[in-house]
Amino acid sequence: MPRTSRIAPGGMVFHVLNRGVGRMQIFEHERDYAAFERVVEETLRLRPIRICAYCLMPNHWHLVLWPKQDGELSSFMQRMTNTHTQRWQKAKQRVGHGHLYQGRFKSFPIETDDHFYQVVRYVERNALRAGLVERAEHWRWGSLWRRVERRRAPLLTDWPLSESPLWPEHVNQPHTEAELAEIRRCVQRASPFGSPGWVEQTAEKLGLLSTIRSRGRPRNNA
Repeated sequence: MPRTSRIAPGGMVFHVLNRGVGRMQIFEHERDYAAFERVVEETLRLRPIRICAYCLMPNHWHLVLWPKQDGELSSFMQRMTNTHTQRWQKAKQRVGHGHLYQGRFKSFPIETDDHFYQVVRYVERNALRAGLVERAEHWRWGSLWRRVERRRAPLLTDWPLSESPLWPEHVNQPHTEAELAEIRRCVQRASPFGSPGWVEQTAEKLGLLSTIRSRGRPRNNA
């Protein structure tokens, strides 16, 4: 993809992820995926937020969210996950049988430059990477399928950066091991994903400095 300058006013972009408790399967049938999308649509009407990309997988899901103001992401996520949990437990006759999700969602902020493209590509090729489809846009329960089929509304918004007509071909190209490792590290540690200077500045602003520091015991220089 061509390098693009940062042009994203109105809030940072975040990658958001959650999994079924114990990696339990959340979506078993098409109706389960469809029910989740309906919950997201309903939540958007009550707690609006911009969704740049998403992918629903059998035991987890990814969202790329672009809130306009502080508190918007948490408000949306709390209502969406609570509503989905209640309806899933009722539909599966699992009310009172424990949690659906492993805990609070994980998230990390993304710099709106090439790093944004890397994360959206990572999210949208999840089903392809897992061997569920032969091409990423064939996965019905993701944003790439919606864009290719021109069914964006009401779930998807425009991106903070330009979108190439060759984007589907780019998504179908594999990441390098280094790219995957860096994104997965940010998932695990909830650390900002971007250029070094931006990461340091953003971590300090959001109180995330501990997520970018090396782990382990400090050296004993005595």
